Amino acid sequence: MALCNRVRSGISLFSKSLFLSSQRSTLHRSLVAPSVSLASRYYADVPGQKDSDVKVPLALFGGSGNYASALYIASVKSKAVEKVEAELNIFVEAVKNSTVFSQFIKDLSVAKDVRVKAIQDICGQAKFSDVTKNFLVLVAENGRLKNIDTIAKRFAELAMAYKGEVKATVTTVVPLPPEEEKALKETLQEIIGSGAKVNLEQKIDPSILGGLVLEFSQKVFDMSIKTRAQQMERILREPVNISNI
Repeated sequence: MALCNRVRSGISLFSKSLFLSSQRSTLHRSLVAPSVSLASRYYADVPGQKDSDVKVPLALFGGSGNYASALYIASVKSKAVEKVEAELNIFVEAVKNSTVFSQFIKDLSVAKDVRVKAIQDICGQAKFSDVTKNFLVLVAENGRLKNIDTIAKRFAELAMAYKGEVKATVTTVVPLPPEEEKALKETLQEIIGSGAKVNLEQKIDPSILGGLVLEFSQKVFDMSIKTRAQQMERILREPVNISNI
């Protein structure tokens, strides 16, 4: 909670001083250069760089996947995967809660040095680890802050695999009672086996009308009333073959 408050405080302070003068921008350039250089050296030529010492557990594609993979490699090397995951999630949530900062990170017309200095200030206020701070500086430098939510989600997938967890998502109309959630989780654990731990996430979607939709290990089991109704409708629309009656 204290860390969350520090991030929110940092973003709040930034929002109050968003409109900077050209004189301060010049000062930012002189202050930012060392940290930008440090971030670039720390991550070398990533995203896209392969490291023979650290293997990424999942193949992620696209720009966000490459950034998440680069952060994973750095986190594993620093033995800070869970810490980085927590800090990244806190940063993303704090951004979502600040309309001003959300707009700021999506505005590519903002000078690179201003973006980087803002991230440095926020990370310093939050006392983020060097891995998280250097990564966010690199993302800001490359104009990818607008993708940070997606990058964080992809990194979470890698962190889950690192911890030996399998994510399962169950979608229902109303929240499952605790005993049903427990039973479902135990069933999934038996299916997956003892080599991995099930991480069950519940989602609410009234549009499925009833039943449930279960997703895990790239499999989807759709047992919703909506899907059954659609299947029944297709059957009823099929022409009747009188010869078979």
